[in-house]
Amino acid sequence: MLVITRKPDQSIVIGGEVEVIVLGITKEGVRLGIKAPRSVQVHRREVFEAIAAENKAATEARIPVQDAAALLRAAQVRKPRAR
Repeated sequence: MLVITRKPDQSIVIGGEVEVIVLGITKEGVRLGIKAPRSVQVHRREVFEAIAAENKAATEARIPVQDAAALLRAAQVRKPRAR
């Protein structure tokens, strides 16, 4: 791990396109600003871990083929009857 000391209003640049700026420091924590392209996902660690856990659970869920077919049929929009 790289450890860097920064003061308020100073920043670091990651990969040439992500900038992390120290906005303020208090007793309770450090306030950071992040400038990144929209294509770069930025999450707090706890949010990232929750997303990863949900994605893992979704890939491990095994839905029987019969149940999957029933879900697809239920999701289809029914056409109105012709009069």
